[in-house]
Amino acid sequence: MTRRFGLSLEAVLKTLAVAACYYVAGRLGLLGRLTVEGVIVTPIWPPTGVALAALLVYGTAVWPGIAVGSFLLIASLATPQLSTLVTVAGNTVAPLCACLLLRRAGFRVGISRLRDGLALVFLGGLGAMLISATAGVGLQVVTGRLDTAEFWSVWLAWWVGDAMGVLLVTPLLLVLVGATGPLRLRRWKEMLVLGLTTLVVVPLSVLGELSLLFLVFPLLIWVALRFQLAGSMLCALFASVLTTFEASTQQGAFHNLSAIEVMTKLQAFNGACALTALLLSAMVAEQRALRRSVQNACRELAEVLEHLAAGETPPDLPADHAADPRADSTRAADRRGDV
Repeated sequence: MTRRFGLSLEAVLKTLAVAACYYVAGRLGLLGRLTVEGVIVTPIWPPTGVALAALLVYGTAVWPGIAVGSFLLIASLATPQLSTLVTVAGNTVAPLCACLLLRRAGFRVGISRLRDGLALVFLGGLGAMLISATAGVGLQVVTGRLDTAEFWSVWLAWWVGDAMGVLLVTPLLLVLVGATGPLRLRRWKEMLVLGLTTLVVVPLSVLGELSLLFLVFPLLIWVALRFQLAGSMLCALFASVLTTFEASTQQGAFHNLSAIEVMTKLQAFNGACALTALLLSAMVAEQRALRRSVQNACRELAEVLEHLAAGETPPDLPADHAADPRADSTRAADRRGDV
């Protein structure tokens, strides 16, 4: 009974923590809100990233925390109504479906393979977030708050905002959760130079009067190649947040643009940043893992050959294999085939 009570208390605490994180992330996301066709939308909606990361780490049992956080967030903006439950359901079902789709695709939380990055982009971000966007904007049309002709523009902004939350926030949270051991500072000089460069290049590209947003991408490539997912997602999130706040004031690269043009340009930039950082860092991680596998296989093969040359039995082979060199060569060939 004590064990069951402890497990139940742990589940309740996790659910409450998810609800609190969802609410705080929503309040932060609303700081960069924009208005499209009279409807408030956010270019980056962090709660979707928080919700998906929580489901991947703690399991689907914490889904009530997403619903509670979504309800509290909506209640802080307007008086809850019966239609609020539809929005809450869409905000809950979308990350839940994303989690189930990613598990079905064999997604690894460490995002150490290119297929993990692609699954997160197309299944977790672009695919599952269709649910929340359709439910939210469809409710606006049904209740008469939005005209039918304005559906697609608002729906696109809503959908991309939810997807950006998944692509920018979820990988960063998964990296933080999976980080173990002390922080390695072997390349601290490069980290310092890269951090200072980021603090100079990103504001210069985003906040300047000239449209120099393309200067961010060489920096993202550098970070992804050297520091993989943690560094690249931090850089992409920093650039996207600065660009979002600049777009909300229509200054710099967004000066003299209409609301639709601002949203289009902003979402294109945020999406390109997220895809570049996520997919390139996943590809680099996969290549490094493959290199380590090849090195380990070559080391094991060299040890086997040394024992055979000395007329000894290899330590990982039974005695009857030592009398038959063909068995050793076959085993070595199998190892090369596995690599």
